[in-house]
Amino acid sequence: MRAAILPPAVACILAACAAGPDFVPPAAPGAERFTTEALPDVALEAAPAAGAPSDWWSVFGSPDLDEAVRAALAGNRSLRIAQASLVRARALDEAGRSARLPQATLEASNGRSKYGAAFLGPMELAPFTYYSVGANVSYLLDFSGGVRRTIEARHALAEAGQYELEAAHLSLTGNVVLQALAIASARAQLRAAEAVLEEDRRNLELVREALQEGSAARVDLLGAESQLAQDQTLLPPLRQELSAARHALAVLEGQPPGNRVPRDFDLEDFRQPASLLLSVPSELAHRRPDIRASEARLHAAIAEVGIATANLYPQVRLTGSLSQQALTTSGLFERGSAAWTLIGNLSAPLFDGGRLRAERRAARAAAREALARYEQTVLTAFGQVADVLAALQHDAEQEAAQQRALEVAESSLALARASYEAGNTGLLQILDAERLVQRARIGVARSRARRLQDTAELIVALSGHSPAASDGTEAPARVQR
Repeated sequence: MRAAILPPAVACILAACAAGPDFVPPAAPGAERFTTEALPDVALEAAPAAGAPSDWWSVFGSPDLDEAVRAALAGNRSLRIAQASLVRARALDEAGRSARLPQATLEASNGRSKYGAAFLGPMELAPFTYYSVGANVSYLLDFSGGVRRTIEARHALAEAGQYELEAAHLSLTGNVVLQALAIASARAQLRAAEAVLEEDRRNLELVREALQEGSAARVDLLGAESQLAQDQTLLPPLRQELSAARHALAVLEGQPPGNRVPRDFDLEDFRQPASLLLSVPSELAHRRPDIRASEARLHAAIAEVGIATANLYPQVRLTGSLSQQALTTSGLFERGSAAWTLIGNLSAPLFDGGRLRAERRAARAAAREALARYEQTVLTAFGQVADVLAALQHDAEQEAAQQRALEVAESSLALARASYEAGNTGLLQILDAERLVQRARIGVARSRARRLQDTAELIVALSGHSPAASDGTEAPARVQR
């Protein structure tokens, strides 16, 4: 047996590299900035290397939002799927590690047998019954590294499951924040739109009275009715937006929309962070859980190449057994009933129709696919951060413009009221100015909500690194994007 096993064993040891390439983590992207556009009008701080805070959404300062996130974390089904997937991956990883150890089994058997003349010659025996009980131990000598690569692949998949759970947690909390802000935005815009309609109705009523008194023309009435009808078109899209956001939030919390009292949020209850943590591009790949999960799956795919390569080489398995054998149950444990065997088994591929080499080619292709998926995940992450940074810049500009429009409209309203009190203008001019103020308030609510939403998206895109709490003693460090 030694002469049969030793040569192929030595060959396998010398060919240990045949178990496939070792995994080397991909290098961090060489980009120095996320985008070439100007920095947004917010203070940016360099993010620490520590992991993402677990309650990043608390920086918006909304107790109702905190409660909604807690409800979603407790009831969301997608998060439960990710949790169960991680438990399964960890169990498979634990099961795979046992392959390094000898495997022992306890066996008991009862049978009936007969040996013919070809085995015993003239001492041919009649059929007899036998009993056996004992232990078998087997061990696979992992010369080619197939067992090691299998353990490595399962461990990498368990790591991927952990990162995917973190990504699911981050995605869930981010979606809850976005839907809560969508609800607050829709409600604020609805209040402003309803105020516009109220002004339109007052305007229409005044025109009707003026028409009856002969101080207004029919065209004035048609104009007032047209303005009311046009402004009424503001409400249905906003109501649909509000309903959709409420339904989406209910589903995120794991509740059917029809069985849940809708949550309402007020835009005034959300605080815009004064500073944002921004990691440098080279650190993003080491922080985002979706990138880390993709890297772990790349690791598993490369280990699969080693498994497929190891299958091309001989395998040596040692098996030993110690048992008690007898023709009667009472004789099983007598001294003379002990029996043992020791077997060395060598198996090597001889002819498989090209299956094993095809499987190795498939594993190599899967590794190239996993590498491309990893690279695409990194590019997508960089694109998301760049998009949100650009959006924050435009949000700041839009919010400033809307605020200026509101200030101008309020000034115009003040002048109209002063002119009315002086007897220089009529009441219709005041109502028109009030309508402009309410429309400007709709724009301010929309732009402020959009900026809050983009802030949340940036935090999520940077893997949950929330704005830093500043005590005002030191100015935040600006970083290139």
